[in-house]
Amino acid sequence: MTSNELAQRDDQQAVATTSPAPQPTAGSTALMAWAQEANLAYQMAQKLANTSFVPATLRGKPGDITAAILAGAELGLKPMATLKSIDVIQGTPALRAHAMRAVVQQQGHDIELVESTPERCVMRGRRKGSDTWQTVTWTIQRAAQMKLTDKAEWKKQPQNMLVARATGELCRLIASDALHGMPYVSEELGGTVHAEIVPAKAPLSVAALAAPAPAPVAAQPAETNYSVEIGNGDWDQDAAESSVDWPETAQPPTS
Repeated sequence: MTSNELAQRDDQQAVATTSPAPQPTAGSTALMAWAQEANLAYQMAQKLANTSFVPATLRGKPGDITAAILAGAELGLKPMATLKSIDVIQGTPALRAHAMRAVVQQQGHDIELVESTPERCVMRGRRKGSDTWQTVTWTIQRAAQMKLTDKAEWKKQPQNMLVARATGELCRLIASDALHGMPYVSEELGGTVHAEIVPAKAPLSVAALAAPAPAPVAAQPAETNYSVEIGNGDWDQDAAESSVDWPETAQPPTS
């Protein structure tokens, strides 16, 4: 090998050893940040998994709790709020009705309760910046046609069930983009109600996520405790949790 060839080879090796390492792309950087966030969420979930702050559908399941926390973060919910807002029903994460309203309203969209009785619920909403209102009506007759009124929660608190179903349908109509792949409320998938004290007529606000209304409706007295049927067929006493709804066209199974 000539001196010129040796010099050329040495130059090539020098270039190879001094070339800068490839820089991570924006996508890989975001993925690494998400992985770190997921790891922290799992550590948190392990500590919370068996506490009473975790709902029955998630209790003892750190993997599901982690997924719920990460999903809630994408919706703008803090971890402890998430644990009272998201259930995993039959492997599918879903928002509770009050949380779905809160998420939509936090995005600046309007939701108003126009009428609420044990026989009928009328709710309306509009997107942020729009003058057009969308109105949704749920009646006990509509629920009966879907064979929902035979269920225990419909017999105990039909007014709350109608409000929750109207909530889900209206939120999907006006702000499906705000729901980030969780278009159904957990009550739809699990067949339970996370009860709320519903006034006869009042705007529904983000405050519903933090506290119930101060007084029950005269026509539908609130109970202090409910036996709540959860997705796996077990029963759990959870007085602070109950509500229900259904989508506007494609319906989950009613069984």
